[in-house]
Amino acid sequence: MSVSTHGLRVHRGPQVLRAAVELFSSMRFAIALLTVICIASIIGTVIKQHEPINNYINQFGPFWAELFRAARLDSIYSAWWFLLILLFLVISTTLCIARNTPRILVDLKTFKEDIRAQSLKAFGQRAENTLAETPDAAANRIGQLLVSGGWKVKLQQREGSGDGKAAPGWMVAARAGGAHKLGYIAAHSAIVLVCIGGLLDGDLVVRAQTWFNGKSVFTGGGMIADVASEHRLSVNNPTFRGNILVPEGGQGSVAILNQADGVLLQELPFSIELKKFIVDYYSTGMPKLFASEVVLHDRETGAQVPARIEVNHPASYKGVEIYQSSFDDGGSKVKLKAVPMAAAAKPFEVEGIIGGPSTEITNGKDKLTLEYAALRVINVENFADGGAMGSGADVRKVDLRHSLESRLGAANKTNKPKVLRNIGPSIGYKLRDAAGQAREYQNYMVPVDTGDGQPVFLLGMREKPEDPFRYLRVPADEQGSMDGFVRMRTALADPDARARAIERYIAKATDPKRPEMAEQLRVSATRALALFSGSERARADATTAGGWQAIAEFMEVNVPEAERERAGAVLVRILNDVLFEVLNLSREGAGLAAVPSDDKSQAYLTQAVLAISDAHFYPAPVAMMMTDFTQVQASVFQVARAPGKNVVYLGCLLLIVGIFAMLYVRERRLWVWLTPDGAASGDSATAATMAFSVNRKTIDSDREFEHLKHKLLALNKREPETP
Repeated sequence: MSVSTHGLRVHRGPQVLRAAVELFSSMRFAIALLTVICIASIIGTVIKQHEPINNYINQFGPFWAELFRAARLDSIYSAWWFLLILLFLVISTTLCIARNTPRILVDLKTFKEDIRAQSLKAFGQRAENTLAETPDAAANRIGQLLVSGGWKVKLQQREGSGDGKAAPGWMVAARAGGAHKLGYIAAHSAIVLVCIGGLLDGDLVVRAQTWFNGKSVFTGGGMIADVASEHRLSVNNPTFRGNILVPEGGQGSVAILNQADGVLLQELPFSIELKKFIVDYYSTGMPKLFASEVVLHDRETGAQVPARIEVNHPASYKGVEIYQSSFDDGGSKVKLKAVPMAAAAKPFEVEGIIGGPSTEITNGKDKLTLEYAALRVINVENFADGGAMGSGADVRKVDLRHSLESRLGAANKTNKPKVLRNIGPSIGYKLRDAAGQAREYQNYMVPVDTGDGQPVFLLGMREKPEDPFRYLRVPADEQGSMDGFVRMRTALADPDARARAIERYIAKATDPKRPEMAEQLRVSATRALALFSGSERARADATTAGGWQAIAEFMEVNVPEAERERAGAVLVRILNDVLFEVLNLSREGAGLAAVPSDDKSQAYLTQAVLAISDAHFYPAPVAMMMTDFTQVQASVFQVARAPGKNVVYLGCLLLIVGIFAMLYVRERRLWVWLTPDGAASGDSATAATMAFSVNRKTIDSDREFEHLKHKLLALNKREPETP
């Protein structure tokens, strides 16, 4: 028993190894790996890679975001399991090549001239004929004809056996299309080369340094110069791909390599100095051309190499390719003025740098952090039929609820042709509260005419990065500023100013013949103005802060539905006339002349009323308006050292050659058995039997067989095949 067990132990190892090799080199295993890689690539295309975790939370929710992060679906192409699959695919394909290549090479050298003459009758494509020549002459003639046609030929003379079972004669064996089998080797070798190139140019080498070379991912913040050496990769790192941002007039020599859980810093053998950034735009506002005039400073020799980098036209230096990836702000300086949007807010001015330190602001009861996010000098928008930003409408001609819903939100959609126009610079910023919650704002520097003749300032806001901006449209006064709007809103918040405006309205609207109407108008105007302004006297009747929504809610509660439309029209007309008096009172307080009651003044008043109504929903006490800026542009370069690129190119070439050979090259083999024909008269008659074999039977192979019959055996038509 012990001897038998020992024998099992001796042979079990080779059997397991043989089974493992058989599995890894099998076609089904390679196809399974390719299927997983294809599925992973689809996931990597659908899910944006290397995004901040908050973006995944906002888009998919906390559960799926954590699942994506745990499975490394947010960085598939550098995930350990994806690299492991590629490695197994390389091993599988290499074993497959190693197993089959010797057999293929042997088969390419073999003519199979020892085939039995009787076996030729079993071929599907065969022909027989009697030739008027001796077997040796026929063999030499047929061989020469085949060689001239590109075939490789081998002649074999056979002696007959003494027992009569084997007749003497000549066997002509020929083969062509051997490149078909070489295509198999080339195609499989291409898969290996492409995978190896992908592993070399991927994150495998970089991650290996974090596993075995003492490097670690950096997860903190601060200046690049302060990052410790264990987070920096050597200048001699054989492969990497990262990004570097260089502002105009500045230099950069350290690239950022994004990892799933942080970043690594890659030292470059040179520094990039951006002399000038050039950008040109289409009429749609999309960049048409952006390029960088740079100087490369060699850190070892001090040499200075000027270069121009454009999209699809990279620069190369010391084995590092430098691509123009995109462009960004390089630290533009901005001056902002706070415009009060709440009664307790006060105006102030502040200066900052885009992407620089934030500013703590306290306005009323609100303590906020101002973050300078973006400066856009060119903003092209669609102004077809009112514009992408929308335009104002006369409040006296619309339903109150519909007016509110149509005013809040982004633009009204239109199918009409686009009318594109640059509406000037804008400032993007964030206001973050004490709890860390931030809202994003985008305000345009100059007023925009949206199509109705009344220029407005566009104040955009959104709660989440994936949401579109919603715009508050504040009318510009005759000086092109928001001062008129601020003055009118301040006057509306003043009880004394409201009372004076009501008395002025009553004096103009009361019929001298019906003085009893004055008190009724006073009650209606006081109630309407209190609701609209959001004063404390109206809080019991409306759940909102004020504006048209407060009016609408009041009417829904207190006015029967049958009378609501008529009462609403009357209330809107009264409120519009009273607000006209509020506007003139605010101008008088600033030493300005009253506006006349004309169409231009009415257009301004209409937009101002809409803006005041919507401002009750503006989620910040102030709106930051840009008064001046100094733009500093920056280029974002992608720097890469990719030794696997040439390997991939070679693999692609082999793949093309291999697929072409396998699809378009047919492997053919031909045998002609020539033996003396004893039944024929004369001594120079030869019985010829020809058999033809092809790896893939097509119409072309049938035509070739017919051609060979005619050429070699002098047969002009297809002979009937014997069953």
